[in-house]
Amino acid sequence: MSTPNLSVSVLTLAILHAFAAPALASDASDPQAQSMAEVVVTASKAPAAKRASVGGFSEAPLLQTPASVTVISQKDMQDLQIRNLSDAVKLDTSINDAYNAVGYAEQFSIRGFKLDNNSSYRKDGVAIPGDTQIPLENKERIEVLKGLAGLQAGVAAPGGVIDFIVKRPTAAPLRTVTVETRERGTLYGAVDLGGRLEDTRFGYRVNVAAERLRSYIKGADGNRKFISGAFDWQISPQALLQIDADYQDKAQATAPGFQLLNNKTLPTGISADAMLNLQPWTRPVETVTSNLGLRFQYAFNDDWHATLSANQHSFKRDDYTAFPYGCSGQDLYPGFCGNGDYDVYDYRSLGETKKPLSAQAMIQGKFATGALRHAFTAGVSTFRRKDRAGLYVYDWVGVSNIYQPQIVGTSPGVTGPVRLVRKDTENAVFVQDIVSLTPNWKLHGGLRHINVDGYQYVLKADTEIRAKHDFLLPNVSLVYTPLDNVSVYAAYSQGMEHGGTADRKALNANVELTPSRSKQVELGAKMDVTPDFMLAASLFQIRKGLEFNQYVDSTAYNFVREGQAQHRGLELSAQGKASSNLSLGASVTALNSQQSGTGNADLDGKRVPNVPAFKAAVHADYAVQQVAGLSVNGSWEYAGKKAFEYNNTTFVPSYHVFNLGAAWATRIAGTRAVLRASVNNVADKFYWRDVTPESDGYLYPGASRTFKLSAQFDF
Repeated sequence: MSTPNLSVSVLTLAILHAFAAPALASDASDPQAQSMAEVVVTASKAPAAKRASVGGFSEAPLLQTPASVTVISQKDMQDLQIRNLSDAVKLDTSINDAYNAVGYAEQFSIRGFKLDNNSSYRKDGVAIPGDTQIPLENKERIEVLKGLAGLQAGVAAPGGVIDFIVKRPTAAPLRTVTVETRERGTLYGAVDLGGRLEDTRFGYRVNVAAERLRSYIKGADGNRKFISGAFDWQISPQALLQIDADYQDKAQATAPGFQLLNNKTLPTGISADAMLNLQPWTRPVETVTSNLGLRFQYAFNDDWHATLSANQHSFKRDDYTAFPYGCSGQDLYPGFCGNGDYDVYDYRSLGETKKPLSAQAMIQGKFATGALRHAFTAGVSTFRRKDRAGLYVYDWVGVSNIYQPQIVGTSPGVTGPVRLVRKDTENAVFVQDIVSLTPNWKLHGGLRHINVDGYQYVLKADTEIRAKHDFLLPNVSLVYTPLDNVSVYAAYSQGMEHGGTADRKALNANVELTPSRSKQVELGAKMDVTPDFMLAASLFQIRKGLEFNQYVDSTAYNFVREGQAQHRGLELSAQGKASSNLSLGASVTALNSQQSGTGNADLDGKRVPNVPAFKAAVHADYAVQQVAGLSVNGSWEYAGKKAFEYNNTTFVPSYHVFNLGAAWATRIAGTRAVLRASVNNVADKFYWRDVTPESDGYLYPGASRTFKLSAQFDF
């Protein structure tokens, strides 16, 4: 439900608090305030793009990490006016949209494999669901591990994991206010407060944001409210307790995709801002999420320490959509009619909830055995998931048209009572040892044992499924450092993921397949050309079971796993300051994906859909010396053609997108300010950004030309 007055009130109070923050923070001139050496973890404004923790169990230099890792810093997000993950991941060409509908959950694939909404997203290393837009206001950076994460994350999709690192209290007082507007009427405001109390053992970080959403798709409107707090307590020089909490309330009408005309040809003559979910009875998808996190660190001595972390997540969604599917006039399922007609279904699913609890405890230390030096980690983790849902409404209510929308009625159907539909307990034990064989050689070896006890209730079939599984997932890599600024590595790993879930139209609707094992081999090289500029390259091969809809006749199908998906790829990247005035980011991915072993000639040898064989992106930011504080930036994105179906009958064409922007750092009434302006998709290019085969296949246009203006004030 839209509550703009509450959004404005919360944001106004936060801004007023920003000016009052000195009363809560200690004076920077106080010697006690400057004596912060005993604080184990303290955040800062500086980006942390040279180190990451997602590749292992503790923060480590990217140069020494035997995996392909991308870090998107807070500075990147500020400079590029990034407000959601969909914009952030455009910086990495190995990441693609995967059924990523505007107004719904942001969903992605990495290296051609779709991420699992229940296990592929992390907050400070522990799992959180990705069933809605994950807020970025309280995130210090985003870390992306590309490839198998069985050792690090347990059960997760083979594409990798995305870890959101929470902002922590700052050593010095921080008071930042950001406001933004976009051409279609989006209004955004955010406040970021940080510092320490008079007793410097205690620190705080508070973020508040409110947003009136006006999408590039006309009618996909809504609003979002967010608040978070992160607090730490230096109990003793050896012990640090960190607590964080956040709450988000988002309501936005979702924008469904298009289907092929006559189930054969791409729609033409349509606009990127066309909205198919536009009926008088259309309601926004309403989602409320929260997190409560805890982290305790204790240092036994300089070499050994223990960490306990946990997070309780809460998710609730009421899902409403005037859903387009098929053409009854031509008996097409799927596919729109040749004249643009499509059937409209009243879809409602109310009271969906998820309340997963994640926890992890580990001990880490350094020791030597003879000439060998060890960096050792051992730990246990648990993930407890409870999902509740009720019978949904999915009723045909009429016919509309993509060129001339028609008003149709609503269904009298009612949703069923909510009950437990999924309960999983995942317990794991893991160990890793990084052995320094010589000054130039390191051997990384790790093993995770997982026990999964699962329960599923299939609503439509009114049946219960119980299953128990045990997995042993190895991970081994060898790193050679011929020079202090150069490393090469070879790695082998195994992963395990939950089976995919059949869609609501399959004969085995809503049934989840058994877990699937995947295997990866990767070779990589990294080089710090300068302390601020890194080059990286990786070659990889991933193999896993192929999941797809297997038709038993012209309309009926089962969701099955048969055969194999093999993805072989090359990733190249350059990131950092190429010169004193030029910051550069470049990413290139070449991917050969192939299906085999299905026994179906229409599938074997074909490409995996919705993934280009070649994708590139370049972003550059140049500081103009002639004008103090002025910088200009631009970016280019290219994606090759993509297959729409598993049998590769239809391909969407390749596309180029260009973006331009500028920023000016100045002072306004004595206050430091950064004014930013940008235009995305400068040429107003129409292109298909997402062509998912899920739910019988939908095509989503990319955003049309969009202007943004923002101002950031640091008090």
